Amino acid sequence: MGALPKRKISKARRNRRRAHDSLKTAQLFECSDADGQRIPHRLRRAVNTKQGRKLLGLDEE
Repeated sequence: MGALPKRKISKARRNRRRAHDSLKTAQLFECSDADGQRIPHRLRRAVNTKQGRKLLGLDEE
């Protein structure tokens, strides 16, 4: 006989384990500063701006 669980897994525990199965990929938004798309709440170092403001202290590469 194959491996069997020693105790029944409750519905709550089973559903908590499956909670991450429904995660989706981040939606992309159009970037107004450059051509292309961006992920929300992420800084694009190539553009060196955030919410229309120029960022200081970043080295240009």
